[in-house]
Amino acid sequence: MTLLDDATAQLAGTPAHVVSALRPLVNAEATAEAPGAAMDAGDLEQAVWVRLLEQLGGDGPPPDAARWVKTAVRAEARRARRTAARELPYRCEPTDPAGGPERAALRSERRRTLLAAVARTPGNCPRLLAAMLSPEDPTYREIAGTLGISQGSLGPMRSRCLGCLRRMLAAEVAAPEHGGKER
Repeated sequence: MTLLDDATAQLAGTPAHVVSALRPLVNAEATAEAPGAAMDAGDLEQAVWVRLLEQLGGDGPPPDAARWVKTAVRAEARRARRTAARELPYRCEPTDPAGGPERAALRSERRRTLLAAVARTPGNCPRLLAAMLSPEDPTYREIAGTLGISQGSLGPMRSRCLGCLRRMLAAEVAAPEHGGKER
């Protein structure tokens, strides 16, 4: 008697018998389908068990258990792929209800400190660094055109400006030593 025959024979019993009979089959099918759905096998298996409990509550156990399990696993995998295709990442950092206002205030303060330091940099550095920090994310060509310099000199200038900014900020904020210790 194979695993499928054994599972089908035990389906006539209670829901506990049905679950114990189908457990190896559901596990094997979910493990096989999960990578294609970019889903954890345990999550896929759990979704199939929920479907099975819904089935047991209504019409009783399915007549062909093996076919039902394969169909249910594939349907749940398709649903997971469709859901993942429709989900979009947040454009900005979601607020944390536990520390939302405090974290937002800290982020805002860090941004103000950075922009104040950028404004104090020499030469064309304020304009260059402001363009690099812009939310529009301009290309090197666009930044070079705005500043009126060649695109080839933009890299060395960016390096000098960032070095200057780094030195300014290091003097204002105590940098931690290696191992997380502060001076």
